[in-house]
Amino acid sequence: MPVDEITSPQSYREDLVTSGIVIQTEDLWKTYEMGAEQLHALRGVSIEIRKGEYVAIMGPSGSGKSTLMNLIGCLDTPTKGSYWLAGRLVSQLDDDELAYIRNKEIGFVFQTFNLLPRATALHNVELPMIYNGTPAEERLGRAKGALAQVDLAERMMHKPNELSGGQRQRVAIARALVNNPSILLADEPTGNLDSQTGEEIMALFARLHQSGNTIILVTHEQDIAAHAHRVIRLRDGKVEKDERTR
Repeated sequence: MPVDEITSPQSYREDLVTSGIVIQTEDLWKTYEMGAEQLHALRGVSIEIRKGEYVAIMGPSGSGKSTLMNLIGCLDTPTKGSYWLAGRLVSQLDDDELAYIRNKEIGFVFQTFNLLPRATALHNVELPMIYNGTPAEERLGRAKGALAQVDLAERMMHKPNELSGGQRQRVAIARALVNNPSILLADEPTGNLDSQTGEEIMALFARLHQSGNTIILVTHEQDIAAHAHRVIRLRDGKVEKDERTR
C-alpha cells in the first residue's frame, strides 16, 4: 500500500498535518546492548518540527545527535517511544513504505558526499530516480533542474574527481533535492570543507530554506548552527535546550 494511503487511526494523525508539524517525537529512547551493560544514546527525547522550519541539532560527541538524525531519517528504529512523520506513525510502516520515505520524502546530505566516483554529476543526481523507476526523459530533466538550482549546470558532465569539495557537496545537495522531499536532512554538511566553502554551502541552504524547504542540520559547530532559525541542543541523550534564534 502506498505510504500516503495509510490512514488508520493508529498510524495516522491528521491533527499533526493540519497544524503543520512534519516531525514529532514522543519520549524517544535508543538503547544499545554493550555486553551486560546498556548504553542509552537517547533518553526520552520529545520534539516537534514544523513545515518550513530551519533547525540545527547540536551537541558534543556522545550527545545523541547522530542517533536522533538516524531515527528522524528512518535509518534506524527507536528502542521505545513514538515518531510521527507527516502524521504517520513510523513504527507501523513496513519496509517498502520506509524505503519510499527515504527515497521521496527525506533528502539526505552527508559529510562525505557519498558520490559514485566514476559517474558524472548528472548521473549521481539521477540515482534516486533510477531507484524509484522515474522514466528516463523526466529523470534527465529533473536532474538538470536540480543541478541548476545549486549553480552547477555547467559542470553536470564532470566526475567527482574533477570537482572541488564545495562542488561535490552541491552535487550531493542536488541529489537530495531531486525528488522534491518534504525534509532536507544534513549531517555535518561542511565538515570536510574549508571555512570559505563551508560558508558558500550554508548560503545555499539559506536560499533553499527561503524557497520553502524544511531543513534539519546536524552539527557540533556553533558558527554553522548559527545559520539556523532554531537550535535544539542535546546532552547525554536528552534535550538540554530548545530555542529560536530569529
